[in-house]
Amino acid sequence: MISLTRLNGKEFSLNALYIETVESFPDTTITLTNGHKYVALESREDVYYKIAQFYKEIHILSNPYLRGEQDEE
Repeated sequence: MISLTRLNGKEFSLNALYIETVESFPDTTITLTNGHKYVALESREDVYYKIAQFYKEIHILSNPYLRGEQDEE
């Protein structure tokens, strides 16, 4: 889960595995795979950083096949 802040200042958490898109309209709008949208105070770059940190925590990027570093046999 990543922690973000709504426009009214309240914090909320999102499961980063379900994030489909992150856009700036200029507010940062996050769309999940189920179509739900959330608006956050954090910049798009900050959200990207939090997603990357979350992936590192759960070791989703530790598999060389997911990173594209190994050819499949």
